[in-house]
Amino acid sequence: MSELSTEAPAQSAKPTIFFDGVSSRRRQVTLTLGDALEIFEEGGTPVRWAYADIRRADSPAGILRLAATSAPPLARLEIRDAALAADVTVRCMRLDEQQTTRRGVAKIVGWSVAAAVSIVCVVLFGVPLAADRLAPLVPKPIERRIGDASEVQVKTIFGRRMCEDPAGKAAFTKLVNRLRDAAGLDDDAMIAGVLPTSVPNAFALPGGKVFLLQGLLDKAESPDELAGILAHELGHLKHHDNMRGLIYNGGTSFLIGLLFGDVTGSSAVIFASRSVVEASYSREAETAADTFAIEIMHALGRSPKPSAELMFRITGKEGGSGFTILASHPLTEDRLARMTKEDRPVSGPPLLTDAEWQALKGICGSGKI
Repeated sequence: MSELSTEAPAQSAKPTIFFDGVSSRRRQVTLTLGDALEIFEEGGTPVRWAYADIRRADSPAGILRLAATSAPPLARLEIRDAALAADVTVRCMRLDEQQTTRRGVAKIVGWSVAAAVSIVCVVLFGVPLAADRLAPLVPKPIERRIGDASEVQVKTIFGRRMCEDPAGKAAFTKLVNRLRDAAGLDDDAMIAGVLPTSVPNAFALPGGKVFLLQGLLDKAESPDELAGILAHELGHLKHHDNMRGLIYNGGTSFLIGLLFGDVTGSSAVIFASRSVVEASYSREAETAADTFAIEIMHALGRSPKPSAELMFRITGKEGGSGFTILASHPLTEDRLARMTKEDRPVSGPPLLTDAEWQALKGICGSGKI
């Protein structure tokens, strides 16, 4: 019989430790290297591991830790003696069969890169495509719920009260309704209001909620200046840009919420804090909303140019900076040039009477913020 098959207890200057995979007890054992690896514990039943079943397990330096495919999954043999470890290793021809080869590493890296590219493609193309397709399909009741939740967030930022002067509210409602009718928006439940803050902005929320901030109203010098900007925001409503932005910014969490009916939590916060407050629509969406505003003002027999002049007064050349309606919008002078090109002689009646305009200017009270 060859030396490899001779059964003899393997002597070791350092203890060999065995965990049977059933209990956590640490066992000091003796090994016999015969036609199989036999593990003996004094007073215990020998455990036999076929060499073909033995595999290397992760271990610190100086320890050969082994497992066996035929043993319980947590069973481990720890050999601390280098000579004994070498004797065992030479008998276990499949010792490193489960170790990751270079080819395996390359495959893992390849799949990881592919997964990363897939994620990037979903973010860049998949989510925007889903947003474009889903935004017009969101049911009105859900859209109103989203609008209600967004309104709460907006009022938390700008103050919970709204400007309540009755004559001013009536004038603002009249102006918004004239724009809405000209735009063909059939949302009879549209809500319009003015918030008392110095920020020069205006926006429309899902569900037909239109808000004007006092800072913009204070800078406006005519109903036409204000009407063009409000018509621009109604264009975002008409084109579902706010819903599209919500789906895009909320991403997967919003799509899951939409599927299960929970769409008024974190996604609404994302919408209110990013899409509404920062008005972060795409350049294409802004251009389309400008086109919509031009068409509405022409339909009312008014010029779109005054609204661009108001924007230019707010930001100055090159768009300026800060927290304004023009965030992420085309350059102000480019819009002014376009609106000037679309300028036409006034052919329709005034959008508001002088008395109504003065009432609207005073909707938040006589003092400015």
